[in-house]
Amino acid sequence: MAHVPRVLVVDDEANLRKVLAATLRREGYEVATASDGDAALAEIEESGADVVVTDLVMPRRDGLSLLRQVLQSHPEIPVILITAHGTVDSAVEALKLGAFDYITKPFEQEELKRTIAKATRTHQLGAASVVSDESGRAQMVGASPAMKRLLELIEKVADSPSTVLITGESGTGKELVAHRLHDLSSRRGRPFIRVNLAALPKDLVESELFGYEKGAFTGAVTSKPGRFELADAGTLFLDEVGEVPPEIQVKLLRVLQEGEFERVGGIKTLRVDVRLVAATNRDLKRDLEAGKFREDLFYRLNVVPIELPPLRDRRSDIPLLVEHFREKYNARLKRNVESIEPKALDCLSRYPWPGNIRELENFMERLILFADGGVLRERDLPPELCERPAAPQEGSARLGALPVPSELPPEGASLKEIVRFAAEALERDLIAKALLQTGGNVTQAADRLKISRKTLQTKMKELGLRDAEEPEEPPAGGLDAAPPAREL
Repeated sequence: MAHVPRVLVVDDEANLRKVLAATLRREGYEVATASDGDAALAEIEESGADVVVTDLVMPRRDGLSLLRQVLQSHPEIPVILITAHGTVDSAVEALKLGAFDYITKPFEQEELKRTIAKATRTHQLGAASVVSDESGRAQMVGASPAMKRLLELIEKVADSPSTVLITGESGTGKELVAHRLHDLSSRRGRPFIRVNLAALPKDLVESELFGYEKGAFTGAVTSKPGRFELADAGTLFLDEVGEVPPEIQVKLLRVLQEGEFERVGGIKTLRVDVRLVAATNRDLKRDLEAGKFREDLFYRLNVVPIELPPLRDRRSDIPLLVEHFREKYNARLKRNVESIEPKALDCLSRYPWPGNIRELENFMERLILFADGGVLRERDLPPELCERPAAPQEGSARLGALPVPSELPPEGASLKEIVRFAAEALERDLIAKALLQTGGNVTQAADRLKISRKTLQTKMKELGLRDAEEPEEPPAGGLDAAPPAREL
């Protein structure tokens, strides 16, 4: 069944809690409420949350204290602050600490809906959680040759002002690398601001990055700084930078070259000192050829390229990651799994992990949560995870990485027919894998494959991946139903 985003509303004013909860339920969200920060933390520990919306000023534990605790114990949960005009400076400071966004009282319902939609989208896309050592710096787990080369490169370029472009498959830890670059630089005491551009509607990217003046557009009831302003003297991490609309790319290029820009609806030129780190899982060179990405912007972003290896190319790191996640989720879930038997660890090391570190972490959380004893055994793993051929050695030629169709083309087929047959087989396998990874959720699978939901439904029908009688669009409240806020 499709996951319905769960929003936790935290405010000491009972009437405002009721109004916010009613508004969000009408939008299709599941809503929980709490009267202060302590009650909110208890609710998160008991039932979880996809987004927290909290007032800034409250008795006992206020919004800033709640924010700090959520960032520490559940960094994957976006926190949105509600603040009065007199405390906007505090809200801006909270953004620099790691809050997702803020809205000011009195606010329009459309602004609230838009902000929560961005937050739920960010949570659904999933960001690699940042692991910190005792010094508070981002920690990267791994000792493979690929990881050693990566760590050496990060240390070499961390304290330079040069722009970095991080590439790699989804789930390989691009945000973790960005944090590490910031933590090892002289800017580490300054803001680290993250923007997931894939979570933003195209018409909001400009105002999100550069801010806006009061009255610049409908709903702009106050002026608001953009992410470049918030990151001044620090680091700005643009995740999924390939999603920047063409009309915004010129303005982004200007701020990278000259360090200046104007807010939307403004005439005053603002100057900032920002170290930019960008990331993408797309092939930007292919986008250049297709005219979707500016060549000059690409070269300005790609000053220092860092390519992250997929987990299947650094399998010797899997035991270290498994042990790290065992300790992490023992503590978070209050479990006592002491070890993993060698056969089970071998299965985990042989599996290709198409979702990379993020998939492994989510799997380990689930495994720890449902563990019956103190030792994880092979029988605790899904059968399909262990029923795979031996994995190739790191760095070796991998014929197994090539797509092999489950059926052979008809005897005597021409080369053109064989190619078409293989392409359909590959397409079918990729779609089936995306559906498997998302639990059959068509909307999320389409997001993973970077195609529209309608296109995916059509391809599923053409490739025999769904029943012919299945409706083109799910009925309201059906298995793949989702609140409007998710369709960004």
